[in-house]
Amino acid sequence: MEGEITNEKILARLSRIEGQVRGVARMLDDGRYCIDVIEQITAARRALEKVALLIVQRHMNHCVKNAMAEGRGEELTEELVGSLDKFLR
Repeated sequence: MEGEITNEKILARLSRIEGQVRGVARMLDDGRYCIDVIEQITAARRALEKVALLIVQRHMNHCVKNAMAEGRGEELTEELVGSLDKFLR
C-alpha cells in the first residue's frame, strides 16, 4: 500500500463500492443468474474489507503512534483489538 492514506483515497474507493452495490441491484432487477449476483456481492464485500484495512493502517500510523508518544498506546491498542474482533466476526 503506497503513499499516504487520505480521506480522498478512501472516499474514492467507497464511491466505487457504491457503484458495485448499485450494480448488484440492477442485476437483480434484470433477473441475472443468482450465482453471478453472489459473486458481485462477494467482490463488494472484499472491497469494503480492503477499505477497512486502509483505515486500520491509517489509525496505526497516526492515532496509535501519537498515543504511544503520549503514553496512551496501550489504551488505543486495546480499543483497536476490540474493534478488529467485532470486524472479524
